[in-house]
Amino acid sequence: MNVQPVLKVHEGRPNIEDLIRSGQIQLVINTPIGRQAAHDDKYLRRAALDYSVPTLTTIAGARAAVEGITALQQQSLSVAALQDIHV
Repeated sequence: MNVQPVLKVHEGRPNIEDLIRSGQIQLVINTPIGRQAAHDDKYLRRAALDYSVPTLTTIAGARAAVEGITALQQQSLSVAALQDIHV
């Protein structure tokens, strides 16, 4: 997994919006703070929505997602109907 910081929209190009639109971003973790961040957040959310990229906006949500992704990578999962589990 390649994790690296990306330029904000107001910091120049290529920025997060460009990378989302080009398909290079699969998951966005964005915790906006401040006036400029709120401005950038609008463009980031729009691009993520347009290109079906999941967006997390809290540290707790990001932590839960990372734990879930890690669990999926470390074990094989089986699928069962709810009715089969609770008989």
